[in-house]
Amino acid sequence: MDLLTDILQDAGLHRRVLALHELPDDVALRFPCDKSIGLHVVVQGPVHVHAPTLDAPLALASGDIALMARGCDHALSVPASLAGLRPQTIGESTAPAVGGSAVISGAYQLWNAPLHPFFAELPPWFVLRAAERPRLGALALTTGLIEEEFRRDEPGVDTIVHALLDVVFTYALREVAAQRGESQAGWSHAVRDARVRRAVTLMHEDCAHPWTLEELAQRAGLSRTALAERFRDAMGDTPLNHLRTLRMQRAMKLLAESERNLEAVATEVGYQDAFSFSKVFKRTVGVSPKAFRQRDAAERSHPWRFVGA
Repeated sequence: MDLLTDILQDAGLHRRVLALHELPDDVALRFPCDKSIGLHVVVQGPVHVHAPTLDAPLALASGDIALMARGCDHALSVPASLAGLRPQTIGESTAPAVGGSAVISGAYQLWNAPLHPFFAELPPWFVLRAAERPRLGALALTTGLIEEEFRRDEPGVDTIVHALLDVVFTYALREVAAQRGESQAGWSHAVRDARVRRAVTLMHEDCAHPWTLEELAQRAGLSRTALAERFRDAMGDTPLNHLRTLRMQRAMKLLAESERNLEAVATEVGYQDAFSFSKVFKRTVGVSPKAFRQRDAAERSHPWRFVGA
């Protein structure tokens, strides 16, 4: 099973391509993205990122890719300082850039807590440096294809660009997971342990199953105590707490994207009845399933909300 793909599907991510933008030397291009994961692909540098989550402007060169995992309003500029620059809020235009520094941007939105541990452990900003990647590698070729599609502006450009941006986004997440898995405790580190990964995969494959620690341990080839200890040491959580998070993630998606009644949602995520499901949901999410569904429906009309693919 592909765990990262399953996580992205359950998160209910919606994305929006924010076009190819030229950056004049006298402009600070503002991105009001407080509820989104941001992705910036630098077509032509230099570009500097300014954000309240950064101690200093983040310098990007041609081919660099910046991933913003903690949504915040931020700005891009050519100079390292915003002093004297004319603020300009990003629009939805797909007009091609004509020269100078340029960036292709996209936003991926997920806003409901609890987040999957993978998203919670992402650093606020993560940069894939072009100088550290093969010039003819898959990521470099993909970003080149995105730029070419924007500049050619031929039929089908929207479909192709959305698909290619998803590829870049997934490559970036994969690289974050690889780097964190080598050095820090958390989800990415935990799944490098084959036995822990087996337990995590089992829960992802069928979160509605009435899993017990004993059964997970047996299926993972460990004793009950060994699984509990290895899971806690690597993930910082217990297997059954992690299972509850997975169930709530899937429940939020079902409540937001379907008209299933509470009994059906409860059954699909592993609860015997709507009452027990609602009790856990409210304790975990902070509102009842009914209130969550009403809030989600109301927010669909907000300008910041992405609806659809």
